[in-house]
Amino acid sequence: MSLKIIFMGTPEFAVPALKELLKEKLNITHVYTQPPKKSNRGLKIEKTPVHLEAEKNNLKVHHPSSLKNETELDFFKKINPDLVVVVAYGQIIPENFLNLSKKGFINIHASLLPYWRGAAPIQRAIMNGDKFTGISIMKIEKGLDSGPVMLSEKIEINDQLNYGLLSDQLSILGSKLIIKAIDLIDKDKAKFLEQDHTKATHAKKITREDEEINWNNNADNIVQQINALNPTPGACFKFENERIKIWKAEITHQKGKIGITLNDNLLIACKDFAIQVLEIQRPGKKIQKVKEFLLGYKIPKASKLF
Repeated sequence: MSLKIIFMGTPEFAVPALKELLKEKLNITHVYTQPPKKSNRGLKIEKTPVHLEAEKNNLKVHHPSSLKNETELDFFKKINPDLVVVVAYGQIIPENFLNLSKKGFINIHASLLPYWRGAAPIQRAIMNGDKFTGISIMKIEKGLDSGPVMLSEKIEINDQLNYGLLSDQLSILGSKLIIKAIDLIDKDKAKFLEQDHTKATHAKKITREDEEINWNNNADNIVQQINALNPTPGACFKFENERIKIWKAEITHQKGKIGITLNDNLLIACKDFAIQVLEIQRPGKKIQKVKEFLLGYKIPKASKLF
């Protein structure tokens, strides 16, 4: 396989795909990723996971803050790629770039398109209570994740999967599927099927509002919310002016007054049933098992968590 490939990706989710391309000894001429950023405390500059993996393998790394200028367009033209592989790059690819790759831009998208187009497909699938999700290999065209799909494969979402665990599974699945896709493209055997746009759903970016637990929801919806936001940014409630995050919980069939603790062990009533908190965190503190947490911070029975 002699295709000249540009790889565009940024987070940990994209690293398995890059590793798989390298394992197959594909010709990656350049890696595009987001620019290094200051760490949370501003003490050092941190490179993206894809940047670090590319450097480890002596690949050429390019990290423009924007693609929307003539300088970047000219740089891309000079590379003159046969194919561009995109995995959670973090920027919209300008339309005038899309015809500069001989065999197009293909994207690993973490949903079964046309469902969950957009920024947060994994979180939205869990939050929605979907039983399945998957990976779609699609051609990038003008429009948000609306291009034709070449390959897809689904996996089950069970009650034990949170965002982090499901993301790991999907990234591995995507890394295997992209090799199959590139092989078909190289042999001119790729077939792209138009999405059914009438079935499209939008996976909008997670906002602070999404993090707030509403105890008026059913217990299963709240557990799905907690799972969807673990390991980041976390689902939370307020108690004594603190924003406390729940990282893990399970449903119990007990009932009570909505948003009120039913015992001294953080069993909390929801609209239909209750949830038992299992892992929790105060601001600036470490994540703790609920029993350990309650040794130093009491939330007694009949407390209002709103």
